[in-house]
Amino acid sequence: MVLDPKWRSAAITNGRDRAAARAMFKAIGFTDDDLAKPLVGIASTWIETMPCGYNLRALVEHVKRGVRDAGGTPMEFNTIAISDGITMGTEGMKASLVSREVIADSIELVGRGYLFDAMVGLFACDKTGPGTAMAFMRLDVPSVMLYGGTIRPGRLNGKDLTVGDVFEAIGAHAAGRISDAELKAIEDNACPGAGACGGQFTANTMAMVFEFLGLSPVGSASPSAVDPRKDDEAYRAGAMAVDLLRRGVRPRALATRAAFENAIAAAAGTGGSTNAVLHLLAIAREAGVPLTIDDFDTISRRTPIVADLRPGGKYVATDVDAAGGVQLIA
Repeated sequence: MVLDPKWRSAAITNGRDRAAARAMFKAIGFTDDDLAKPLVGIASTWIETMPCGYNLRALVEHVKRGVRDAGGTPMEFNTIAISDGITMGTEGMKASLVSREVIADSIELVGRGYLFDAMVGLFACDKTGPGTAMAFMRLDVPSVMLYGGTIRPGRLNGKDLTVGDVFEAIGAHAAGRISDAELKAIEDNACPGAGACGGQFTANTMAMVFEFLGLSPVGSASPSAVDPRKDDEAYRAGAMAVDLLRRGVRPRALATRAAFENAIAAAAGTGGSTNAVLHLLAIAREAGVPLTIDDFDTISRRTPIVADLRPGGKYVATDVDAAGGVQLIA
């Protein structure tokens, strides 16, 4: 179904009675020309407490440029994020799953409040992706999700490192198998910059899953957070949101039962995080798609492992990109 590009935002920007709203928008730099275009909400989960989404502040500018060049007006807003890796083992870990609901609620609330015609969501760590997807299913406006990207592996003594190696080193040190200096060297070299944990942990698993659900552009999840191609993917996501709006393509039309089955196969075939069960069930509920925990067992049993990824396997997440990505049909 083709949509009027301002199918929602006209109610907040158009006509004599909306003069006060336009005046307030103009106070922060929006023009009459900007407000005549469809309004595209850009939900960013940037936060200065973790490496996972540390690059999102820069990426969002490329998303905005893509929206503008495609004929829309971007409006950025932020939500929160909790790092499992940082808070693990402390009282703060109790905030993690709760944060998914806060992220979903806040994105939904801003989307409804400002009557955005389309949306883009930038996510990075474990709960920001599922939270964004849940909100987009609730809103069901043309939407695109963009993953900030995986961290590159650290290097020590000729071997790749991820944060998983740090956790293992903690145990090895407690058992007396490595020295203080060896633990410190692993700590100092495991995480070399921006990006989410470098194995098929929850963030990378869900980023792959969202491509199969039709929420993220195909191939957009694979480049690392510091890969120059990420800027191009951000621009493409912004332009794609406006294109989906003009064509009337909405999330629930893409996230079908078959798409969820493909997403489960993608997670299973890469030895992905078991948290995919928790999150896909929640997203399916918001999308109105029947899905049960037993479906995961059925699909996993018939899906071979095609990528031997950490934490259980040999390879790091950037190796998926080097191999050309993963494609599975359930």
